[in-house]
Amino acid sequence: MSTYKEKIDINRLPAHVAIIMDGNGRWAKEKGYDRIFGHQNGVTSVREVTEAAAELGIKYLTLYAFSTENWGRPKAEVDALMELLVDTIEKETPTLNKNKVRLLAIGDMSRLPDAALKKLERCIDQTSQNSGLSLVLALSYSARWELTNAIKKISEDVVAGIVKTDQINDLLVSEYLTTVGIPDPDLLIRTSGESRISNFLLWQIAYTELYFTQTHWPDFRKENFYEAICEFQHRERRFGK
Repeated sequence: MSTYKEKIDINRLPAHVAIIMDGNGRWAKEKGYDRIFGHQNGVTSVREVTEAAAELGIKYLTLYAFSTENWGRPKAEVDALMELLVDTIEKETPTLNKNKVRLLAIGDMSRLPDAALKKLERCIDQTSQNSGLSLVLALSYSARWELTNAIKKISEDVVAGIVKTDQINDLLVSEYLTTVGIPDPDLLIRTSGESRISNFLLWQIAYTELYFTQTHWPDFRKENFYEAICEFQHRERRFGK
């Protein structure tokens, strides 16, 4: 029996895949555990999908790890999430280097606890020379925050005389986003059966192919990722033309 990986056309890979990792809490609740148990098991899926993307030769993988809205969750859950983030980043750094994976982060980093921010920055620095997959963590991120932030910065530069209003176009706006230098996603995957974008990369996904699956994130494995790539390769992309 053939696998989805065998069906993938290696010459037509998406350059950038973004994932909304949804369903950790529901997965844990179905099994009778608290939400953090789901987050802990979701780390395995992060590892599997990162390996799958790197093995295929995909250039960018962006994971929606923590939104600005998530700060409104119960303090115990947020604290546990931050601790899990710090521990995972620290433990995975040697593996990232071994597999030539470069870590990047987008979002409002000023809101992260000092310990989490320092370890994140250390991992970013230690993997900065890697030439394989770029793994982008969206942390304390929301698209509306990003766009509002970009508008503020453009306004400041207009007032300072650095930018003229007739220079403002979509290319200039992109240069003020946290994703500057990162290509727009070709494919966006959302797990756990929800069919919405949830304030994620709203500017960048204008022509992105969307893929929704019922699988909860802690159950999402390499074969699920390959299936999404196969589905992507069967679509005709028009980019509005």
